[in-house]
Amino acid sequence: KIPGSVFLFVLYLLHESNSSLIKLNNNGYEDVIIAIDPGVPENETIIEKLKDMVTTASTYLFEATKRRFFFKNVSILIPETWKENSQYKRPKHESYTHADVIVAPPIAPGRDEPYTKQFTECGEKAEYIHFTPDFVLGNKQNEYGPAGRAFVHEWAHLRWGVFDEYNEDQPFYSASSNKIEATRCSAGITGINKVYTCRGESCLTRNCRLNATTKLYEKDCQFFPDKVQTEKASIMYMQSIEATVEFCNEENHNREAPNLQNTKCNFRSTWEVISISEDFQSTTPMEGPPPTPAFSLLRPSQRIVCLVLDKSASMASSDRLNRMNQAAKYFLLQIVENGSWVGMVHFDSTATVKSQLIQIKSSSERNQLLQSLPTVAAGGTQIFLLMGYIRQTLLCKSSNTSTPYGSEIVLLTDGEDSTASSCVNEVIENGTIIHFIALGPSADTSVIQMSNLTGGKHYYASDIAQNNGLIDAFGALTSENADLSQKSLQLESKGLTLNSKSWMNDTVIIDSTVGKDTFFLITWNKQSPDIFLWDPSGTLMNTFTVDSNSKMAYLSVPGTAKLGIWTYSAQATADSETLTITVTSRAANSSVPPITVNAKMNKDNNIFPSPMIVYAEVLQGYAPVLGANVTAVIESKHGNTTVLQLLDNGTGADAFKDDGVYSRYFTDYTENGRYSLKVWAHGGTNSTTRSLRRPLNRAMYIPGWVVDEIQRNPPRPEIDGNTQTILENFSRTISGGAFVVSQVPNTYFPDRYPPSQITDLDATLDGDEITLTWTAPGDFDVGTVKEYIIRTSGSLLDLQDNFDNALQVNTSGLQPNEVNSKETFTFKPENTEEENATHVFIAIQSVDKNNLTSKISNIAQVVLFASDADANPEEIPNHSNSRINVSMLVCQWLGLLWFPKPGASSGSPTGAGSQVLRLSSTAFPGAFTGSCIGSRVART
Repeated sequence: KIPGSVFLFVLYLLHESNSSLIKLNNNGYEDVIIAIDPGVPENETIIEKLKDMVTTASTYLFEATKRRFFFKNVSILIPETWKENSQYKRPKHESYTHADVIVAPPIAPGRDEPYTKQFTECGEKAEYIHFTPDFVLGNKQNEYGPAGRAFVHEWAHLRWGVFDEYNEDQPFYSASSNKIEATRCSAGITGINKVYTCRGESCLTRNCRLNATTKLYEKDCQFFPDKVQTEKASIMYMQSIEATVEFCNEENHNREAPNLQNTKCNFRSTWEVISISEDFQSTTPMEGPPPTPAFSLLRPSQRIVCLVLDKSASMASSDRLNRMNQAAKYFLLQIVENGSWVGMVHFDSTATVKSQLIQIKSSSERNQLLQSLPTVAAGGTQIFLLMGYIRQTLLCKSSNTSTPYGSEIVLLTDGEDSTASSCVNEVIENGTIIHFIALGPSADTSVIQMSNLTGGKHYYASDIAQNNGLIDAFGALTSENADLSQKSLQLESKGLTLNSKSWMNDTVIIDSTVGKDTFFLITWNKQSPDIFLWDPSGTLMNTFTVDSNSKMAYLSVPGTAKLGIWTYSAQATADSETLTITVTSRAANSSVPPITVNAKMNKDNNIFPSPMIVYAEVLQGYAPVLGANVTAVIESKHGNTTVLQLLDNGTGADAFKDDGVYSRYFTDYTENGRYSLKVWAHGGTNSTTRSLRRPLNRAMYIPGWVVDEIQRNPPRPEIDGNTQTILENFSRTISGGAFVVSQVPNTYFPDRYPPSQITDLDATLDGDEITLTWTAPGDFDVGTVKEYIIRTSGSLLDLQDNFDNALQVNTSGLQPNEVNSKETFTFKPENTEEENATHVFIAIQSVDKNNLTSKISNIAQVVLFASDADANPEEIPNHSNSRINVSMLVCQWLGLLWFPKPGASSGSPTGAGSQVLRLSSTAFPGAFTGSCIGSRVART
């Protein structure tokens, strides 16, 4: 029987597609993994600094969450490239893939900002936290504050799905008070707005000027917080302020600030989001202090893998046995890394060890293992008895190690065994990682529990051979702790069913980041095809090894494959022939990270009609790759396929534009059961770039402090956000694993999906007209909506809270376009004079043909009149005849009437010692609708 806590954890993992193994136990976070990247040079000080960071963070987190959460035990994963140490133990289920915190080099030199890889929505867990070695070593404390506090800031991103409360792209906003405010939470944080510039040893401070277009402060203006504060919030704004010990809550949350927290979380405070999290709901405050975190130092050693292959009678159908052997040979020949230990077990109703563990040093050991693959299918299926047998007869004899911790079982089966779930506890305790490959529609689902709980992967391959699912699954089983340069990357995977004399023709690109150990594999199911392969110079490669028994042919390109386009052709020699091709390669240079693609669904288990999201991340190292053409294919257990074009446009399912994560909703459920995901990514000439812009969801850089005067930090290294490295052509493909859908009705079901929320609404003012632009939504990324409802208000909060009662814009002439098209609409705002409005706030709601409505869009705004600001009169330009600029002109004229008293400083016209000619608004009817008269003159 599975204990209740384990059972709940199983359910949690089945619903969340997140690689983290963290558990919350009696208020303490357990099994937190901090992994040091293999590319980090050995430095034991990093380990000690990590311990210090977590220990101080635990106390800070405990107090910030009102005595609810702390760090109980943390594993630090040390690279295999670092020298051995008696304190280092072998990992159980911990691996780099499951790391919650990664210590790795920065994206670019000097880019040491802590950040969280977060591409999901509000309240959803993120992927991982990235710290650089320089940050961990304490070399960036002046810029980002104490490491422990920064860790808590990033932990809130990671665990509770909250967002930053500052905005470097919009550092100031015009508040309802008609003042220009720094974007922050809470608004009670004090400081000054200044432009601070230095040339050599000479530095100059001056007041901020207004930008005539935005009516906000100029680009170089910065908010410098006071070093000493009385306000305690918020950690998601600037945790580095010593007084900051809380998250913003409902009482002190700044709903007007244009930050991601408001945009993504519907104007809720960070504490409101945290308070409805699963963590919060399952705990109560502690009475006593938390214990000090416990640490485990883990260092991976040689990989230990056991292939556990089903040879039961059902494997004789649909050519399953031969397809399994093709995929296993591919794994043994190309995927498993040199230095690994590999063994093999066959099973039906009993299990037989066919090969004890052999260390792979050359092709000799690989070929020896190939001889152990099964040749005949017979018998039943019993997974439960199999597990204990493997433990006793094989993995405990793992070379010179005293424990099998971290050993991997690759279990492939096409059958069911109701007893499989009963060995979950044993597998967990023994530290074995289970990778599960389900073949065919009847394969056991209970083994997924073991796979998830042990940190393994699970895949599904249908009986349709041309989809190449089985080979893709084995190809994805690279070592989770190996350096990226050692891993095999899949460049191509496709298949066709052809009649005799028909051709499978195409090309595959070898880009400059790969080329080492390049491997071409062709398979068939009837008789050997005619195969041709030409390198980029046109040379025919005719050295394929043909394995007629297994119906496959393969070629390894010696050395580093030529850069460019390789061309292949395979001609079928039998009718109804299924041909597949798979191409893999490794990094050409260990110092140049290869382009990679990772793919997953947002859930492992879903209940109809809830929509799912496909995610594919394209990277070079840690830098996002933009402009790629990314396609997902989702296949049901009986072979029904859906093709989706994934987008990185920040709309629909895609949370952030240009972050290298391509996304799309999936709602095309055709049946209950397993589905598999496969993704292709292609980069075209001059269309794909590597982005070096600063990542989102990061700790705020401290510009400096105010202590009597500004104490400024050195400016951080600036990289133009528009500067992008153009990449060459490339191609990648990867299996995104399997997921399960239930409660899909057998009959037709009506439209249940409303239009997606519009998230990129933008507004610009031209004279007396407002032009709106946005991306057209569909019903969760599909189709065309019926109409748009556009409403406006002079108050952001009124529009947000009372959208249905706000002023509606006439959109009778607006015809919606197809999903993902660019929409444009221009209108003239009404009632702004009567309302004495300084702003117009606009939001949209879309309606589909079934009258289902979307969520209210993000709120866009235009500024009609400048808000109150300390700016010298000559710094407010006037270049328009519009009513808006009439007020600006009057403000300038008012400024000209200001003069200092004798002996007073020549500072702000509202400062001490100033004299201002008082004017009446009745002298200029209609002109003084802005804040110039209402605030500046009234204050003086």
